[in-house]
Amino acid sequence: MAVVFYIPSYLRNFTEGRGRVPVDARAATVGEALAELWTLYPGVRDRVVDERGKLRQHINVFVGDTNIRDARGFETVLVQGVEISIIPAVSGG
Repeated sequence: MAVVFYIPSYLRNFTEGRGRVPVDARAATVGEALAELWTLYPGVRDRVVDERGKLRQHINVFVGDTNIRDARGFETVLVQGVEISIIPAVSGG
């Protein structure tokens, strides 16, 4: 069973319109899974991380229900079959 990314609509231009993207089941961490996603769809990378490789301020990445900012960041450990969601932050005034 693979790790699956949920891709929000604004990034689907970079994933050939796909809203769900499975990646290599051997990925042990979020960082490894993201690297696999970026190999398949390199245009997603610059929209998720900045030029230093840090998660962009207005992007959240969830493993199941857990925001990786509240866990171990890109070192957050994965279990097989988990869904990783890339979610843009919503704000308003």
